This record gives sequence, structure tokens and C-alpha cells, in this order.
Amino acid sequence: MTSTDTDSAQQPPKKAPAKDPWDLPDVSGLVVGVLGGTGPQGKGLAYRLAKAGQKVIIGSRAAERAQAAAEELGHGIEGADNAETARRSDVVIIAVPWDGHGKTLESLREELAGKLVVDCVNPLGFDKQGAYALKPEEGSAAQQAAALLPDSRVTAAFHHLSAVLLQDPEIEEIDTDVMVLGEGRADVEIVQALAGRIPGMRGIFAGRLRNAHQVESLVANLISVNRRYKAHAGLRVTDV
Repeated sequence: MTSTDTDSAQQPPKKAPAKDPWDLPDVSGLVVGVLGGTGPQGKGLAYRLAKAGQKVIIGSRAAERAQAAAEELGHGIEGADNAETARRSDVVIIAVPWDGHGKTLESLREELAGKLVVDCVNPLGFDKQGAYALKPEEGSAAQQAAALLPDSRVTAAFHHLSAVLLQDPEIEEIDTDVMVLGEGRADVEIVQALAGRIPGMRGIFAGRLRNAHQVESLVANLISVNRRYKAHAGLRVTDV
């Protein structure tokens, strides 16, 4: 063996080039279900995603209520009860009120098995001083979802969006970033890509689910901002 052969044999294998964090998957063919789709946040997300070309089903405890909301929103949105919505969807956004969060997910464990679940619930309390963050026993709403749905892939996103802006048909673009948290990179990237389908938005990776509490809690601060400045504040992450 020549010295050249020896040198080449000792060379460590070349590393694959780092993946571009903005190289996100095509999610246009995925069906998105929105549980709590008749509430302000759920309706707004359903409207924006459907308007961007996504197939959307909104769910409610009562199928008739979901169907009425779907008809009102248009853009091919369908309405069904929560169980059917979960079964028919590839990605399921959880937008139910915090006080019904645990009970709703527990009742849909079977239907949500194998699904990519996106929790956007903010555990908040309100008193005379305004909104304040609650800390669930599991650490966050997203961690509660992960504990209740062991056979689902749970992520967290869409916490900081104004329901007023989401539902306003006069607004074409929403100037905000969406912080996305999760354990699996592929799952996080799907949610980032979904966020990026809405004009003006970007999905930004913001850590694992253990970091969801402070993301959920920040909504209390945004509510204070909105009240003081009569605004519908969002977030932008700089230098990314």
C-alpha cells in the first residue's frame, strides 16, 4: 500500500452537508382537522389554512354546529364531530378551551393515535389585574397532550395569533412568526410548512416540548400589550 493509499484510508468519512432549515416539506396534500374549530382561534386558523389551499375539516362536539361554521367560512371547509374530524385528518390542531383540554383529548385517544397533533392551547387565568399564565401539572398544555396521547406525535404551535386578524377577510397577510416546538424534526417541519402557507407567516423551530410552557405563557403578555396599545400584537424572531 502506498503512502497515498494509507493517507486516504485514514481520512474520516466526509460529513453530509447540513440540511437547510428552510428546506421544508410539501404539505399541500395533507388534510388538517381543527378541534375546537367553532371557537374564534380555531375558526380563524381553519379559514386561513383553507384559503391558502389546504383541505380543512373543523370539529366540534356537535356535528351540526361544526357544519354551520364550515358553511359560513367557505373555501371547501367541512364540518364534523370531533371524533370524525380526528379520524379523517392527517394533522389535527387542538384549539379547544383550556378547561376542556384534558377531557377532550382523553376521549379522542383512539381517534388521534398515529396522528400529528398540534396543540395551540394557552392555559390562562384572568382576574382584575388581567391575564396570567397557569402551569399545568405536566408542565404545559402541550406536555399534557403528550401524556394523554402516547400513540400520537404531539407538537405545539400557533399560540400567539390574533383570532381577530385570522378571521378578518379584509386582511391578506398576517405579519407574524409561529414558534413550533416538538420532539421529532420531521414533525416540526411539517407544522412549520403549514404555518408558512399562510401569507405573512413563518414557522420557526423553538425547541422541544419541555420548553412549551413559556411559549404558552407569553400570550398573557401579548394580551397586556393589546389592551394597552389597542392592537393585535404578534411576534417576529429577528436574525433568522
